Amino acid sequence: MRVIQHVDPTGSAMVARVPSSGTAAIELGSQLVVEESQQAVFFRDGKALDTFGPGRHTLATMNLPLLGKILGIPFEGKSPFQVAVVFVSTKTFLDLKWGTKEPVAYRDKELSMVRLRAFGKFAVRINNAQQFVNEIVGTQGVYTTDGVEAYFKDVIVARLTDLLGENLDSIFDLPKLYDELAMGLKARVSEDFGKFGIDLVDLFLGAITPPEDVQKQIDERGGMEAVGDMNAYLKFKAAQAMGDAAKQSGGEAGGGVGAGLGVGMGAGMGMMLPQMMKEAMATGGGAGAPGGGQTSPPASPAASAPESAGAAAAAGAAVVTGGAAKFCHQCGGTLPDGANFCPGCGTKVAG
Repeated sequence: MRVIQHVDPTGSAMVARVPSSGTAAIELGSQLVVEESQQAVFFRDGKALDTFGPGRHTLATMNLPLLGKILGIPFEGKSPFQVAVVFVSTKTFLDLKWGTKEPVAYRDKELSMVRLRAFGKFAVRINNAQQFVNEIVGTQGVYTTDGVEAYFKDVIVARLTDLLGENLDSIFDLPKLYDELAMGLKARVSEDFGKFGIDLVDLFLGAITPPEDVQKQIDERGGMEAVGDMNAYLKFKAAQAMGDAAKQSGGEAGGGVGAGLGVGMGAGMGMMLPQMMKEAMATGGGAGAPGGGQTSPPASPAASAPESAGAAAAAGAAVVTGGAAKFCHQCGGTLPDGANFCPGCGTKVAG
């Protein structure tokens, strides 16, 4: 082997071994080419001997001090020893992803127990080639970022779970704490990377979210709070539904469904009308009386029938137009002449 060099066309190889498996005889005087973003580690008999930085190196006993001690006097310029060269990339590997495989249980002060998902990205750089190869790579021919990503994403999730439990009271506080949580998480996992000869360059929190069903419940809760007076809102929705039912029952396309709903709503309206009329009359809501005139206040249920008739006659109200005055058998109120329903309680007038 005269020239030893490795170029990674994929950009994802962190370590590449030459030869890819086993060892090869390397002659003294061979050229070792190391790229600017690489380091080359010499291995013999399974042990790392020397590490070369960027540049072209002629392999001799002068620049292989440790190897030279082993080789001793060259055997006619040729090495009788079998060695391997491991090229380690020292560039920064970006766009590595981490995330929870399953939602993580979290005790929220406002929502009780919720399950959270989280994901993000991180970037790493190898700072100790021999340590990284010895601790993680071993004798593999090629080691890519997939291995680092697969292991450290679980480490990050474990540290994040601990961080959230100690520093977050409610998921509603997340928007203002993303940067702080990201910095705290990076500080906690940096040591985990460092013991394998790796620098954690950056770590980002993409998002921390509850599952979709919990998000819908949060949206509903927000909608309820936005409504304000829930009682008034329910009355409004009921009135709106009755209006829609009435439209359907009047249209041809509405058919049987609209008619059936209209019948039900009609029955409900029949039960509500007496109370609505009573409330309207009690609050002077009779401004829309026929003839545009102001109607008289309703007679008090406690008032006697003769008193009511007399008061009405004194006020000039046309409640009795001849003959004996009629009174509601349910509430005792005065009945206008020819009325079919009591204006006080809505009870049907007996024929």
